[in-house]
Amino acid sequence: MDLSHYTTERDGGVSVSREQASRFAKSVAGDFNPIHDPDARRFCVPGDLLFSVLLHRIGLHRRIAVDFTGMVDEHDTLRVDHTPERTALVDGDKTFLDANHHGALPAEPAAVAALTAAYVSYSGQTFPHILVPLWRAHGVMVNPARPMVMYRSMQLQLERADLASVTLLPRNASMNVDGKKGAVTLPFDVANADGTLVGHGEKHMLLSGLRAWEDDAVDGIVEAYDAAKRAWPKPA
Repeated sequence: MDLSHYTTERDGGVSVSREQASRFAKSVAGDFNPIHDPDARRFCVPGDLLFSVLLHRIGLHRRIAVDFTGMVDEHDTLRVDHTPERTALVDGDKTFLDANHHGALPAEPAAVAALTAAYVSYSGQTFPHILVPLWRAHGVMVNPARPMVMYRSMQLQLERADLASVTLLPRNASMNVDGKKGAVTLPFDVANADGTLVGHGEKHMLLSGLRAWEDDAVDGIVEAYDAAKRAWPKPA
């Protein structure tokens, strides 16, 4: 993955335009969350793009834990604040991503790229395949007019760095509901091309503005999402 297509080096840091963020979300991650649309009123850069920037800067580690602490928009210029066991993406005194990492694994750039691509493509499975069944089980749904679904944190553990071709395999997802807020945990395994498990991890998502489940409303959200996906140009 060539991140230069989705980021811009500026003033010693990295910035992301609305168009770049939207192109990454749709073309790379398969993520059609409207919060990443160029004309979104409450726009933000995908957390998976921030994680991709991080991974290309620090490489692979046995343990990586990431907190997404702020919404990045097109006005932010991210700089890397790095120590051997902690890396943050910051703009001035504001931190947007805070990562702790231990046990550096020497790896070829191709291995870093393979893991990045697998991790990002995993996001394309989240909606509707994972989230909608969880909503149904808990009798809730997001606000169709303002579907607020965002990443909060992630953890990743790797046993080795020779990752030529890897896939993230979803495990049993879970959801906790507290009034109008929800927290979703998405566990996964990391498998090499031969099926050997080489790691595992989980992603944590936050949902807000939850309301009671309505069949027709959820069908409308899914249909709108699928329509946006069909309308997006397929790669040549």
